[in-house]
Amino acid sequence: MNRLAVFDCDGTLVDSQASICLAMEHCFEAQKLVPPSREAIRRIVGLSLVEAVARLHPEAEPGFHQLLADDYKKAYFSLRSEGRIEDEPLYDGIAEAIETLDANGWLLGVATGKSDRGLLRVLDAHGLRHRFVTLQTADRHPSKPHPSMLELAIAEAGAAPETTAMIGDTSFDMAMAVNAGAHAIGVAWGYHTRHELLDAGARHVADHADALAGQLEAL
Repeated sequence: MNRLAVFDCDGTLVDSQASICLAMEHCFEAQKLVPPSREAIRRIVGLSLVEAVARLHPEAEPGFHQLLADDYKKAYFSLRSEGRIEDEPLYDGIAEAIETLDANGWLLGVATGKSDRGLLRVLDAHGLRHRFVTLQTADRHPSKPHPSMLELAIAEAGAAPETTAMIGDTSFDMAMAVNAGAHAIGVAWGYHTRHELLDAGARHVADHADALAGQLEAL
């Protein structure tokens, strides 16, 4: 049975908080709303977009959440076209960790709240698309922590839950892994705390990307 390591994107592979926060602030301002704090925005990174804005503005009706989500997409691409959003950098050691896991025989995947277009842009910017055998996004799945993304990744890779690890920076990632019957590995450089990751089911929490290969081999 194949071994599969599935990465979250924002907060795990790349540091995208600046671009996400800026676009979210603009979409709230477009609707004459006071933008959430940046800390509040960082807390919802990893959720699908409609679910994320619903948590930031829970008193609104579902239709308004969809409107905010649409405004976020418009704001993001407008800011990007104006050069006000830069490419999200890889976290230190991530490229090397991916290379090590690949060399050790792990198949690799991504499960993210990004859209297909957003994920492919990031992977192509860093020359990483070819490393991943399965890419799961919010375009085709319910929001984390629903296990749908991870379940399809496992099926596409010919793996099994017990031979799969979900690597992420939020409690949403850890809960998704638990819901899918897979191993949960947290990373300490993202948007939720070590305590939150462990409470949500993380088996280990990596302090640096170079610890990931060893933690996966110990599962």
